[in-house]
Amino acid sequence: MTTLKTLQGLSSAEEFFRALEVPYDPHVLNVCRLHILRRMGHYMRAEDLAGGSDDIIHERCRSFLQRAYMDFIESTPLEQRVFKVLQDAVKPKTPYRPALVTLSGAS
Repeated sequence: MTTLKTLQGLSSAEEFFRALEVPYDPHVLNVCRLHILRRMGHYMRAEDLAGGSDDIIHERCRSFLQRAYMDFIESTPLEQRVFKVLQDAVKPKTPYRPALVTLSGAS
């Protein structure tokens, strides 16, 4: 089975780390699992893996997971803002401007 097919069948972050042979701290993974996997997905989408041998694809996926994991070792999910809800939390708010209705008009 190819690396990409194997990864498609995985259901937990721990399985990804085991399949790609990436060491991890269980505490970090418990806190950041979705963020790490989402970031790995961003890295994978940014690079064309088609046409490479399975060994090369395995090594690239391994490096993406290691890189994503290190992103969250060096900072927090709040600082990384992988998910839209966290990105929106820091967007400047548009000030509320009530509609202006004139009371006097040209009759």
